[in-house]
Amino acid sequence: MLTPPNLTRLPAEWSPQSAVMLTWPHQGTDWLPYLDQVEAVFVAITQQVAARQHVIIGASSESHRQQILAQLTNAEVELNKVELYLVESNDSWARDHGPITVLHDGKPLLLNFTFNAWGNKFPAELDNQITAKLHAAGAFHTTPLKSIDMVFEGGSIESDGCGTLLTTSRCLLSATRNTQMSQSDIERRLCQLFGLSRVLWLDDGHLAGDDTDSHIDTLARFCNETTIAYVSCNDTGDEHYPALKRMQQQLQAMRTLAGTPYTLIPLPWPGTKYNANGDKLPASYANFLIINGAVLVPTYDDPQDAVALECIQRGFPEREIIGIPSLPLIQQLGSLHCVTMQLPEGVIA
Repeated sequence: MLTPPNLTRLPAEWSPQSAVMLTWPHQGTDWLPYLDQVEAVFVAITQQVAARQHVIIGASSESHRQQILAQLTNAEVELNKVELYLVESNDSWARDHGPITVLHDGKPLLLNFTFNAWGNKFPAELDNQITAKLHAAGAFHTTPLKSIDMVFEGGSIESDGCGTLLTTSRCLLSATRNTQMSQSDIERRLCQLFGLSRVLWLDDGHLAGDDTDSHIDTLARFCNETTIAYVSCNDTGDEHYPALKRMQQQLQAMRTLAGTPYTLIPLPWPGTKYNANGDKLPASYANFLIINGAVLVPTYDDPQDAVALECIQRGFPEREIIGIPSLPLIQQLGSLHCVTMQLPEGVIA
């Protein structure tokens, strides 16, 4: 399905990219108890992305910037593909405080939404300014930035690039985001902003430990216009089973733009992961990142890791599937996709 060049379009993540944005963790964040381990994950992500496209990194200070450069140098990362900018941050969830890029008249336009830390659960005053500060510093080159008066996070949506958006009602309709907007109001606004023809809503599905109110990128992901990979649970005794079974049934009832059922790829369920306090952590293989020529998949030192990589390869037969050890990331209740934000081709000229 081709979109006329005078229309706005939200590209799919598998569309050609110019860069991936990261906000590097530092000592002033909740990452402090396991900073070394989580920085190793960020280095691994940067290494894989920089081999294929640019990486934009937010550093909290000049000394922090030098520390990051030293780590990347030691890992033999292609530094000519890495750009570092000084920008203070509360945390590292670039998926949700980073810009969402649309194509308007065929050219990229960055949309800067309000980020309130998933309904004011955590401090976010610095993170809410990151996109604007990076833009002012030239991180996105000459790509224009438009501020949107709406609380919204990139992890809450999935685009097929052809006018269909997949999301969850639990997140977008939460009482702590856009209280003045009804579901029809939100749907109308998203169709306008992203050039959509329809929004598909999932009403079920939740991971224990998740504090995003069920972001779609932890539950179900487009692999192409007709294929969706989703978190599946076959253990009838597991607390997640009822809701995930209902989510599966909703996905089975959905239809593509052509009116046919989606090809569904169930993803395995890793063994339950806990933090030091015994709380469950939201480990999800659906939280993968698509980049140019590859898919980076979070792994959790679990027997199901290999199965997950094989399943995701089915969804992306032409791309290299690369596992990134991500156990440190789920200590703060997110994973690989959550700490990244892709920037489509043309943002970095």
